Amino acid sequence: MKKAVIDLGTNTFNLLVGSVFGDKLEIIYCEKEAVLLGMNGINNGSIAEDAWMRAMQTLFRFKKRCEKQNVDEIIGFGTSALRGAKNGELFVKEVYENIGIRIHIISGSQEAQLIYRGVRWLFDFKQAATIMDIGGGSTEFIAANAGGIVEAQSFDIGVSRLYQNLNKRNNLTANDFKFINEYLEARTGRFFEEDRSTLLIGASGSFETFYEMIFQKKFTAEEKMVTLPLLPLLDQLNWVIDSRYEDRINHKWIVPMRKKMIPIAAFKIKWIIQKLNVDRVLLSPYSLKEGAFGLVGDAII
Repeated sequence: MKKAVIDLGTNTFNLLVGSVFGDKLEIIYCEKEAVLLGMNGINNGSIAEDAWMRAMQTLFRFKKRCEKQNVDEIIGFGTSALRGAKNGELFVKEVYENIGIRIHIISGSQEAQLIYRGVRWLFDFKQAATIMDIGGGSTEFIAANAGGIVEAQSFDIGVSRLYQNLNKRNNLTANDFKFINEYLEARTGRFFEEDRSTLLIGASGSFETFYEMIFQKKFTAEEKMVTLPLLPLLDQLNWVIDSRYEDRINHKWIVPMRKKMIPIAAFKIKWIIQKLNVDRVLLSPYSLKEGAFGLVGDAII
């Protein structure tokens, strides 16, 4: 059965078409679009009118793409921006009525479960690890080992949420980073009171950009984990944190949709590296959308 999964993220919509054969996920087609669903609304609990229109246009295009791929089923998953929006259910209703895509708005806990399922396609967790998935509205941390999930949490500390809290400034000051640090500490404390693995797995997204910055080549989502060497990663994180917007605009390996908000993502990755005394970083090309494959009907709900 050929299925399409759409991850309706706060910043990016991700489309994945594939099939599952036993314990193997076959990816047929993937595409992403910077929709910025949470822009100008996430901190007020709404989807703004312009973001609504961008989302509808993207979903209509994704639907046409799925039809060309002869997809049997399309399932959408709404994350932080939609689950916190007063008009989120209205958006879901309009998408179904006008485009024919059924969207499940999932909780932060369900989002973390799907991220873990996605990473598990490629990593057996015989070595314990901490997964980090940086989103626009939320960030998920999942501690897992060979026995499964030890603890999974979703925190409202996404890069778009912080970017808008900082009045969408493209050049951040020392005081801005002090604010970000205090924001992270205030909202994630209990998760880090327990001992966590020093192996960090970054789930797609911003981690792919840092791969490209380190290796000066495009990241291709092959079906394997990739090592991000720690010292070169820290060098790139520090460069981004200290950079001006003009520097990022001219940087070949920072994709357009990340040029404004990537200093926040860089600070968060450096923060977690220091928090956990991380000694090894892996990049997983699989995350939520891959984790949704293998589910039957409303199994995640």
